[in-house]
Amino acid sequence: MNIDYAVCQALNYHTQGLPGAVGLYDVACKWIRNFFKRIEEGPFLSIPEFDEFIAAVGKFHINAHVLNCFEEFSPNFIKGIGQVDGEILETRWSSFNPIARIARTMSSAHRHEIYDDHMRDENWKKLVGMGEFL
Repeated sequence: MNIDYAVCQALNYHTQGLPGAVGLYDVACKWIRNFFKRIEEGPFLSIPEFDEFIAAVGKFHINAHVLNCFEEFSPNFIKGIGQVDGEILETRWSSFNPIARIARTMSSAHRHEIYDDHMRDENWKKLVGMGEFL
């Protein structure tokens, strides 16, 4: 599974010594079921020796899940996670609407470049804007 590889790579990047991690994913309730088994069986999959690894579903998506998912996977009930919504890309969609209208008629390569440039600009504005809150 590609998501397994991506999660393993992220968890192995500068996380040595951390006691644990939380993985927020839209369908974490289904994905986490056999995650550790897939790690054992996958030759390229590994995660650090965490005391605890918790899977959770972001607050935007958890409302569409069954009640049992809400109780077990909502960030609201995970001790130590703080107040986090667990949604990153979804909060950026509204800024894509004007760009999507323009990019609709472009070639695939040009559209890709426009989207990349737009997200780089968004990320730069976020980075620079962080200083205002310190």
